[in-house]
Order: sequence, then C-alpha cells, then structure tokens
Amino acid sequence: MSRYLLNALAIQDLEEISDQFAKTSIEAGERFFQEFQRKCRLLVSFANSGKSYNFIRPGLRGLPVDGYIIFYRLLEDGVEILRVLSGRRDLPALFQKPE
Repeated sequence: MSRYLLNALAIQDLEEISDQFAKTSIEAGERFFQEFQRKCRLLVSFANSGKSYNFIRPGLRGLPVDGYIIFYRLLEDGVEILRVLSGRRDLPALFQKPE
C-alpha cells in the first residue's frame, strides 16, 4: 500500500464537516483534520486495521475518527476514501444506490 485518495463524496463530506467546525470551533476543526490525515496515513500502511462493513457493501471498511467513520475500500496500490460520515447516521441508507 502506498497512497490514499479521496473520492468526490468524501471531499463533499469533509467540506460539510469543515463548515460545521467553522460555526462551532476552528481549533476543534483543526484537531479533527490533523487526526483525519493521521488515520488516512495509517490506512496506507495497515489497510485492514479498519472494521469490516460488508453488511452495507462488499469490501467496505471503516475507521473511526472523533465521532465520524472514514469509509474506504482497498485498491491495488492503496486505499480509496469513499465517505466520512457521522457514526450516528443511518449508514446503510447512505450507501444505497439511487433507484
């Protein structure tokens, strides 16, 4: 494993998280994003360290970060971050394909 990449939905999730922190605490937001980057770098070396979420989607894994879950899938040369979502949300519904 050598890299991680963010897909469009993950970028959108991170922008929404950033907006929330901008309203509440810039410092907490900075800590969150530092921890997020640390966890992503960890995934590059230890991709299977996250929990399996196969019940939502085959191959889906997740790693917690400050009340959120970094959802990702394994690639040949790293991991793809698919979503970054609050653990309190209806996670299976968020991964359903639109009809």
